[in-house]
Amino acid sequence: MAARPAWVASISDVDGVVSRGEPVPYQRVFEHGSLEAGIYLPGERDNQRPHTRDEAYVVIRGTGIFLHGGERAPFGPGDFIFVPAHMEHRFEEYTPDLAVWVLFYGPEGGEAPGAAD
Repeated sequence: MAARPAWVASISDVDGVVSRGEPVPYQRVFEHGSLEAGIYLPGERDNQRPHTRDEAYVVIRGTGIFLHGGERAPFGPGDFIFVPAHMEHRFEEYTPDLAVWVLFYGPEGGEAPGAAD
């Protein structure tokens, strides 16, 4: 089997590299321009702070509740979650197997709000 090209990434790329409970349980796996993609494996508590760029999550596995500003909503595998720059957010009441893709993109301070905001 041929080696996987650099433009394809998998959660298997971080197996054994990032562990739950590390001070920052995140591993970057791809960068291009303003896009940074990585895998986030929170430990017992998600201690994220608001970020300076827009970000999106895609849930790989696990379920729980996501805090988005002052609103909470359930999430599960396959869900897409958008968080604008500077917004309080975190995963809560999640299963121990939680793993998510994290996509940071755009300029510092975030992009201008769109019709879906």
